[in-house]
Amino acid sequence: MSKLPINLTNLLHQRTIESERVEYKAGWNPESVIHTLSAFANDFHNLGGGYVVIGVAEDNGQPVLPPVGLAPEQIDTIQKELLNLGNSAIQPPYHPLTAVYEIEGKHILVLWAFGGETRPYKAKVSLSQKKSDWAYYVRKHTSTVKATGETERELISLAATVPFDDRYKQTAKLDDLAPHLIREFLTEIGSDLAKNAANMSVEQLARRLNIVGGPPEALFPKNVDLLFFNPHPEQFFPVTQIDVVYFPEGAGGDHFEEKVFKGPLGRITRDVLSYIEAQYLKEFVVKHPDRAEAERFWNFPYAAIEEAVVNAVYHRSYEIREPIEVRIYKHELMVLSFPGPDRSIKLADLQQGNAVSRRYRNRRIGEFLKELDLTEGRSTGLPKMFDKMARNGSPKPIFETDEDRTYFLVRLPVHEKVAELELASEQPTLEVTAEVTAEVTDELVALLNVFKGEMTRTELMHELSLKHAEHFRLHYLNKGLELELIEMTIPDKPRSRLQKYRLTPLGKQVLAAKEDY
Repeated sequence: MSKLPINLTNLLHQRTIESERVEYKAGWNPESVIHTLSAFANDFHNLGGGYVVIGVAEDNGQPVLPPVGLAPEQIDTIQKELLNLGNSAIQPPYHPLTAVYEIEGKHILVLWAFGGETRPYKAKVSLSQKKSDWAYYVRKHTSTVKATGETERELISLAATVPFDDRYKQTAKLDDLAPHLIREFLTEIGSDLAKNAANMSVEQLARRLNIVGGPPEALFPKNVDLLFFNPHPEQFFPVTQIDVVYFPEGAGGDHFEEKVFKGPLGRITRDVLSYIEAQYLKEFVVKHPDRAEAERFWNFPYAAIEEAVVNAVYHRSYEIREPIEVRIYKHELMVLSFPGPDRSIKLADLQQGNAVSRRYRNRRIGEFLKELDLTEGRSTGLPKMFDKMARNGSPKPIFETDEDRTYFLVRLPVHEKVAELELASEQPTLEVTAEVTAEVTDELVALLNVFKGEMTRTELMHELSLKHAEHFRLHYLNKGLELELIEMTIPDKPRSRLQKYRLTPLGKQVLAAKEDY
């Protein structure tokens, strides 16, 4: 029995699918269903279509469980009638994917009505009349309504604008898909389809996920398919990557650390977030003498970073050859992507986190990210960033773009107390200094005394009147580095001809202690 690439429990409880994308029906009402199917096919807001669940009653938009259920013979009749109505009652012809599920001993029928490739679709207003008018239908919140006036004109204008991620890639072929990536995805989201995936061909799997199209002899993967289920999507969409760059000395410093993430979109999104969390996030605990409970906060809250990164993955253009870039400084974390938000969003609303997009650039990418629990969709990302920053006690996030909407920049300022606490932690305690000074030889004291800012090895030997390089290295330089009294100015390139050395804060304190003594 064929299944859909969804988690049914999540669908019934609207955990990853918004309520406006699901309609529940206790029984078979062909006219109402046809209208809803055409509305989902029109996908006016590029949300990715929707689902009609037959055999489950609803109460104020919520499913009533246990389900009413359908008799097995009813399901067979409904499926046959759907096939006929898809040709005779919807134009252009349209057919959803269907699957039968059993819940608490009852059978239900789920129709997956994905966004159509040849919209706009119109449906017969009435199935009871021999001659019926036709109308366009769209979803408005949780209802299906006729498209009239400006809505109808805008819907018709969408005829040639299938979202990028839902288009066919005619330079790719079915062999470009990695079956193990598809099966891993189905397992991760808890789809019932995962149980049968090992016994299905790549074509069967891809058709069930609606990620390929065309006749059997000339199947083309869709762009979203290659982005998620090809090991190297950058070969089809150049610069599909996320760059994480850390500037320990600020943007004007000589040093930075960079790591580039390439691969399937879902995987690199998770990998980037895990990498940032492990390498650059730090929790601070401040104890207060006037209360028992300590104050806890992070330099940057993980949940806000997650929203910023996933938002960039969801909304960037994969036709623009620019990576998503995460820049990490001591004072802020930035996420840069291209292009900017839709022009329908006002800059003032953007800054307040109240921006609501009327239409989404990548409807299928958003659908997959929701299934992976990486985003909730429906313009919740910006408000959630505000909320998570506030809960951490951090300043408000800042959103930037230009008038032409060529880029989108999210700035997450560091917690205001971090700089003060880190400065204090960098100062070695007197107890540590005492331990270190016990290991400081006369040679090291002499070395510390000759430092005048940043100096080369040759300059240091000259100041110490030393001529034997190996003796200097063993008894002066290496000992100073080992005790962290001095440090390299280019630590990642120890043999660089530009290498210099300087005192560390610990070295300065040890020198001061020796002078006092």
